[in-house]
Amino acid sequence: MTVNKQANRVLRLGTRASALALWQANYVRDALLARHEGLAIELVEITTEGDRILDRPLNQVGGKGLFVNAIEDQLLAGSIDFAVHSMKDLPGREPEGLAIVCTPPRADARDVLVGPPGSRLASLPAGARLGTSSLRRAALARRINPGLEIVSIRGNVPTRVAKIADGTVDAVLLAAAGLDRLGLAEAIAERLDPEQFCPAACQGILAIEARRDDAEVIELLAVLEQRETAIVAAAERAFLQRLEGGCQVPMACHAQLVGDAVRVRGLVVDPSGDPLFEARVSGAASDAAKLGRELAETLLARGAAAILERLAKR
Repeated sequence: MTVNKQANRVLRLGTRASALALWQANYVRDALLARHEGLAIELVEITTEGDRILDRPLNQVGGKGLFVNAIEDQLLAGSIDFAVHSMKDLPGREPEGLAIVCTPPRADARDVLVGPPGSRLASLPAGARLGTSSLRRAALARRINPGLEIVSIRGNVPTRVAKIADGTVDAVLLAAAGLDRLGLAEAIAERLDPEQFCPAACQGILAIEARRDDAEVIELLAVLEQRETAIVAAAERAFLQRLEGGCQVPMACHAQLVGDAVRVRGLVVDPSGDPLFEARVSGAASDAAKLGRELAETLLARGAAAILERLAKR
């Protein structure tokens, strides 16, 4: 445990009120309390626009800021001292005055199929109803199994899993990290190979956000930083930033650190599943952000720009 002269204070941690968001906030709180003697952390639950609007698909509601804007507003106003987000919910650029100051170790980045035991995405029968709110997941699922009926579903992780039992859908696509964190891994029928089903940029990564000028809080949070996660996050966020991707764009990016090199794979796919533009880059870990941007530029040059332009006009 670290004794820090600045730790004898109460910090206010902003979070959404969903079961997963609260798990993430408590995970970060407990990790900080274990490292700083005398520190106290109060959770402040904040309702975001994404929590309020549940009757429409995400791509029809707005961009990635749906689940973070209200929290960032309170952070900028000084009502909270820091926030914990799922990094994949964050837009590519932080608001003026805020920064992602810490990235704890990444959880499983893969997508998973939740359904009857033994189910496999590729072998679900024609007409099977597959629930997802993600254009990326829907598009990639259509490529693997064109006979599926995609059903748009919203809600927190337990709510979406429950759609199977209530007969709304036959199976659901979700992030492995959410199910693992909530103790629901037994519901997973298949963990999808990232080579066949590329994850969303920054899936499984937590972003701890604070005010850029709050040096005391930033120092306290720094103990949770993991180098490997910070490197792959830099690559994937740079990719996202260059493509300006949000919920309206079926795009994916997955980076891996191998020794001192980072390997990054990315793709942009039409919502129908075809065409798909894919590329890979690798280079020094110190160039992670540069590699992410270069990967995005390659995809744009290969034809992804046409997909993005068409979706932007919708």
